[in-house]
Amino acid sequence: MTTAPAPDELLATCWSSAGDAASDRADLRSPLSLRERVEAASAAGFRGFGLLSDDLPAAVTAYGLTGIRDLLADNGITHLEIEGIPWWWDVGAHEQESSRVRHALLEAAEVLGARHLKVTPDGDDGPWDRGLWAARFAELAAQAHDVGARLGIEFFPWSNVASLAEGLQLVTAAGHPAGGVIIDTWHVARAGTPPADLAAVPLERIIGVELNDADECVVGTLFEDTVHRRRYCGEGDFDLTAMITDLRSAGWTGPWGVEILSDEHRTQPVGEALRRAATSARHALEMAPALAS
Repeated sequence: MTTAPAPDELLATCWSSAGDAASDRADLRSPLSLRERVEAASAAGFRGFGLLSDDLPAAVTAYGLTGIRDLLADNGITHLEIEGIPWWWDVGAHEQESSRVRHALLEAAEVLGARHLKVTPDGDDGPWDRGLWAARFAELAAQAHDVGARLGIEFFPWSNVASLAEGLQLVTAAGHPAGGVIIDTWHVARAGTPPADLAAVPLERIIGVELNDADECVVGTLFEDTVHRRRYCGEGDFDLTAMITDLRSAGWTGPWGVEILSDEHRTQPVGEALRRAATSARHALEMAPALAS
């Protein structure tokens, strides 16, 4: 008797549920309550949820860490991603603020049972010390491991860690088993990475995957394009079928993050926006052939 494969689990990254909030604004906080966001994500079928560090203080004030844990559990959320440690690599002027956020996120990760922490590169693409970055990433990966989580860096095509290859170089140099990369299909496509390269990524280095789509042509800067013009899966020009197929070849089975940032998405009611994000992502996953077990 053949057993049907388990359905793919989806994770709503922080921006997908944030409502009228965007990463190019001075205030990154979502105007929605955590309860509204979590309940909407659960109703749309997500079993993973992303929380931005900027939204953590208000959530802790409203619910406490144990209250957040109960809210997630009550809504069937089993995968938690926590992201955003500013200047995590810095040992200078920003180190005190970075350490404050780092401590808060590590505490939350431990209490909430976070799956992983996500950090980003230097979007200003300034001069950087590769050895220092590797050492700092290894230190943070060890701290994540100590609280039961892993650490992923998401490469950005306009940053100092601009591609999948450069992200893997950093985590390899860091050398900690809890460290790896977050693979976002937008960044893969915009960096010009062939989908076939995804199949060769060591599975132990894939911390998370994020699905989305976009038009072939970039409008404005890469940063402006990624914040304002992403598309729902299947509504743009990316070869998502090839990317998903090759990620499955690498051994990835989920959870599949869905990260939609666009003017269209953030102006919709959060429940409607998340249902559309989930439905389109599931369709993209169904279009990519599953590997034979």
